Amino acid sequence: MEDCFRIKQGLYILLLLFISGILCVSIHYSVPEEKKIGSIVANVLTDLKLGIKELSARRAQLVSKSSKQFFHLVTNSGNLLINEKIDREVLCGQNELCLLECEIVLQNPLRIYSIDMKIEDVNDNTPKFSKKDFQLEISEHVLPNARFPLESAQDEDLGENSIQNYTLSPNEHFRLDVESNMDGSIYVDLILEKPLDREQDSHFGLTLTAVDGGIPRRTGTAQIHIKILDINDNSPQFTQSEYKVRLKENSPQGTLITRVEAKDLDFGSNALITYSFHRVPEKIYKLFHLNEVSGEITVLGEIDYEKETSYAMNIKATDGGGLSGHCKVLVEVEDMNDNSPEVSVISINSPLPENSPLETLVVLFSVKDQDSGENGRTVCSTEMNLPFVLKATVNNYYQLVIQSPLDREKVAEYNVTITVMDRGSPRLTSTRIIHVQISDVNDNPPVFETSLFEMQVQENNIPGLLISSVQATDRDTEQNAKLTYSLLPGNIGGGPVASYISINSETGNMYALRSLDYEKIKDFRATVRATDSGTPTLSSDAIIHVTVIDENDNAPFFLYPLQNNTSPCNELLPKMTEAGYLITKVVAVDGDSGQNSWLSYELLKATDPGLFSIGAQNGEVKTRRPLTERDTSKQKLVIVVRDNGVPPQSSTAMLNILPVDGFSDPYLKVVDVRQQEHEDEGALTTYLVICLASVSSVFLICIISYVAIKMCRKDTQGSFIAAAPHFPPVMPDIPENCTDSQSGSLSRNYQYDVCLTGGSLSSEFRFLRPLIPVFSVVDPNFPANHKTSGSQDLPDCSEDNKSKEQVRQ
Repeated sequence: MEDCFRIKQGLYILLLLFISGILCVSIHYSVPEEKKIGSIVANVLTDLKLGIKELSARRAQLVSKSSKQFFHLVTNSGNLLINEKIDREVLCGQNELCLLECEIVLQNPLRIYSIDMKIEDVNDNTPKFSKKDFQLEISEHVLPNARFPLESAQDEDLGENSIQNYTLSPNEHFRLDVESNMDGSIYVDLILEKPLDREQDSHFGLTLTAVDGGIPRRTGTAQIHIKILDINDNSPQFTQSEYKVRLKENSPQGTLITRVEAKDLDFGSNALITYSFHRVPEKIYKLFHLNEVSGEITVLGEIDYEKETSYAMNIKATDGGGLSGHCKVLVEVEDMNDNSPEVSVISINSPLPENSPLETLVVLFSVKDQDSGENGRTVCSTEMNLPFVLKATVNNYYQLVIQSPLDREKVAEYNVTITVMDRGSPRLTSTRIIHVQISDVNDNPPVFETSLFEMQVQENNIPGLLISSVQATDRDTEQNAKLTYSLLPGNIGGGPVASYISINSETGNMYALRSLDYEKIKDFRATVRATDSGTPTLSSDAIIHVTVIDENDNAPFFLYPLQNNTSPCNELLPKMTEAGYLITKVVAVDGDSGQNSWLSYELLKATDPGLFSIGAQNGEVKTRRPLTERDTSKQKLVIVVRDNGVPPQSSTAMLNILPVDGFSDPYLKVVDVRQQEHEDEGALTTYLVICLASVSSVFLICIISYVAIKMCRKDTQGSFIAAAPHFPPVMPDIPENCTDSQSGSLSRNYQYDVCLTGGSLSSEFRFLRPLIPVFSVVDPNFPANHKTSGSQDLPDCSEDNKSKEQVRQ
């Protein structure tokens, strides 16, 4: 079992090393501090083994682990440039190894390269002493070779650029002894070479110079003032040679760290002890305060664990006689959870197409916490009701990917709240809201308000009339929701749909292209298609049902008596009939429908209006009374039929009723009214032609006479001959009798002026002389049945005749 467990453990280690090798590769570079901004550090293409276009294609980004972005990656060339001035002493202090860590993140696939940038020191700092003047008090009984420690100068540079040597101004009593410790620090002591005599020299002023090893060399100086004292044979001694204390970071100013104590066996002024810092960096003076009387060390500045984890300081106790003792104080800083986690977004894919596949990267970000230990460990989370999920990768990088399908029509945008919490006490939390927009794809077809649109149009409409409109909606947006309407091919009444109606491709308005006739097309159907402008296009269809509304545009038409019949319609009526006798039945039809086709019959004119009646609804012609000997032998009826439309339409027809004693053929020939009317019409036409010829001749003779008179006036004698007027001969007498009284014409004993109206023939002519008898004539080409009244009255044309009579056609 143990062997199996070891094998599995080894495999897991190999797998971890393999994954680490794939996802994270370390690269090392070095760069001097204080280099100009924009200087090239290195080209990463060779080390990353990538092509020059691969950095841009994979959206390479340089992520710094520090608060500042000191370097910049040019993805087009792969050059790593300095983005901000670097000061090694600010970044790393006195640490020999100064590294700036950053990472190059490549996507698709995700790969991370760690870059360790070593900051090399340059000689940019001058050695400095903590004071310009140092005061020393030395007893005159001090023996030669006695050592007096001097405070070393501080140089923030390292190595050869730090302090390499000290020099002392020439004098005969003192010299310098320089020592180097194993940690590289240099200490300097003042050594007495010649015994002192306070009575000869009670004060010495020396110049101490610190020299570094840079090029060019830099120096720093301090003045040493030595006061010669009387003898003091006991130096102060600390109760502890080393003090170790723990201090929480962010401790307020004035917090007591520790208290050092030294004792001196001497008395008087030689036993008065004062405390001071000895050979400590300048930052100690800014962070801590030492009470020179009590020896209490308190907090003076801001203690930040993230900047420094520990401090070491030397304390010097000096008595009144100038003797001193030393101790060391070590302060360990305890980390507090005082830094909230930080979220750094690397890339955001927004807007995001709604048809993006699952596991598509939405946001790539990193999380860092400047605290250490449990205070620096973080937990990242998002809301639960989102279609996204967080996936952790290496080096605190996270990916927000799609875990369920997106639908822009339901949710068009998301505000993703990323919450990061550390594990310190108390726990600190930070949030970052990332706005992700969902872009539209054409995944919704147009939808009509209804699948069937009912429309109505009045027949005989004006071409181009707006019938109605159809509307469709699309849940998509912008171009995907822009709709175009069209008519699908089809037939209406044997013709294409496009010749009857059209549709506005943008608004969906339907127009009638031609005037519709209800009698030909009562209704029709067509298919409308709405197509969006997406890729690929989507469409849907709807049916439109157009109903043509009837209009009263057709006059009634007689089936009997037939209106276009060339022969007269004669009905025989026995003279011995009684009242209510059914003579015939008039039949008419109307091409309209509904109330426009409801017909009613009426007797418009009759030779004897009191003799006949007609049924208003059924068109039956009946006698009102029995016939008498006084009734004429031919009765003419003008029948009008009207429909019930608005406005009403009407038609008329003429019906001849012949009262007879019997129904023999010879009698029917005698009473043929059509033949008589033809004879009358021919005679009248002949007379009209003669009259026109006569008038034209007279007019022509007058013109010729007028021209001749004008010509004669030009004679030199001034006389002229007037041409005698020439009138056409008087027309011969008209035959006295053209028809008999039984045929319906007038008696031979009367002469009349003629006045022809539009109801008689074609034009109206008036003749003053001679008087021409008028006969009842009918144009053989004029139909017996027509829409207007079947008879016309001729007005009187002569005022000289004492007897006047109305002539019927």
